[in-house]
Amino acid sequence: MASPPATSAERDSGSLRPVIGVTLVAALGGLLFGYDTGVISGALLFIEEDFALSAFASGVVVSSILVGAMLGAAAAGALSDRYGRRRVLVLAAGVFTLGAAMAAFAPSAVMLTAARLVLGFGIGTASNLVPVFIAEVAPPRYRGRLVGLNQLMITLGIVLAYVANYALEHTDHDWRWMFGIAAVPSLIFGAGMLALPESPRWLALRGQTDRARAVLARVRGYADGHADALDAELAEMTASAGAETAVPSAERRGRWRALTAPGVRPALIAGVGLQILGQASGVNTVIYYAPKIFESSGLGSSSAILATVGVGLVNLLMTPVGMYAVDRFGRKRLLATGAMVMTLALAGLAGTLAVGGQEGSFAWLAVAFVVLYIAAVATTLNVVVFIIPSELYPLRIRGTAMSATMFSNWSMNFLVSLTFLTLLQALGGAGTFTLYAAVCAMLTLFAVRVIPETRGKSLEEIEQELAHR
Repeated sequence: MASPPATSAERDSGSLRPVIGVTLVAALGGLLFGYDTGVISGALLFIEEDFALSAFASGVVVSSILVGAMLGAAAAGALSDRYGRRRVLVLAAGVFTLGAAMAAFAPSAVMLTAARLVLGFGIGTASNLVPVFIAEVAPPRYRGRLVGLNQLMITLGIVLAYVANYALEHTDHDWRWMFGIAAVPSLIFGAGMLALPESPRWLALRGQTDRARAVLARVRGYADGHADALDAELAEMTASAGAETAVPSAERRGRWRALTAPGVRPALIAGVGLQILGQASGVNTVIYYAPKIFESSGLGSSSAILATVGVGLVNLLMTPVGMYAVDRFGRKRLLATGAMVMTLALAGLAGTLAVGGQEGSFAWLAVAFVVLYIAAVATTLNVVVFIIPSELYPLRIRGTAMSATMFSNWSMNFLVSLTFLTLLQALGGAGTFTLYAAVCAMLTLFAVRVIPETRGKSLEEIEQELAHR
């Protein structure tokens, strides 16, 4: 299937380089998201030893970042609707820096937990606003892969965390450096966001048309003599912004209540439902607990961490495949296909564990099913999980709607992470992964029946279609 046709504005645009540069800087938030999420997997092996943590205390240290992420996701949307996407992302960079320093110097498990809460707040803010910021500056034809760059940076951050864990594991178990080095990219992210312009759509909503026009010309690379293309795109934005400001002031003040309005409801069901089912598929249990799982199967700590690097590399290398496919084949088809493969892979893994356990040739078959599952997640679910909601919501409540969406994401992430080891103990590997396979089957049906196709459409066109749905 061919890529969607370019709009007249896109045919007249001078270069994609400016918007790619903006996207790369913003996606550093995704890199920090991935690093601070993944670093605990290796560091935990040594934190448990240094602080003599019980299994419950270890779970608190791991899951505290998810509580912070819920709070960050809930707060970021309203703040960004009021103060702008860029300013809140600059704030997030400061939060990342503070959290990294706190974790590096934490004298106790309590202080480390507090540091993880702070880092989680930064992660929740970034997971909310980075996709929105990129979607609002990206041209429709390339929006999927540009927003998908955020996911690529998340997977890169996870791999870098795994590599840092492995490299620093040999330096007298100095887990503090594993956390502390994240302060460097945090500072770079903050400096980069200070140099970027505000979202042109947010500026248009605020009535700052001249600034919106200047930003649009900058990020699109419009050359002299192409004023018509610039004016056409700006007119679409300002018309949508004008319709938003025409909404009664009482509804604008009650942003959370506005999420239940009939015109918003289809988008909210699709966005929130995708987060709940996506997280309930269990993929993040691999990110958080892979070294523990490998160590319990008989590997030493060093080998367990090295094996986890391999899982991270599969995740990283398959993500660009999904970035290419999302604008070529569409969000809906990509998600439905990936969820089907995830279902088959987990069903195969559950069957393998039920028949052969973890011994002999069955162990290698189980590894193959895990790799297939991670590859399917990386090319489909993980690519669209941030793209789809960033495209669906009306401009006036986009930040607030993303808060509700990402809060549901992190809440389900917390629930799944908290219950994984309990499920594994109660149901065994076969029963646990059968349950996750059933969720993936539900996700397949949800993608086919509920998720709208947004490929190649402007954000304003998507908003109008969903309002009439």
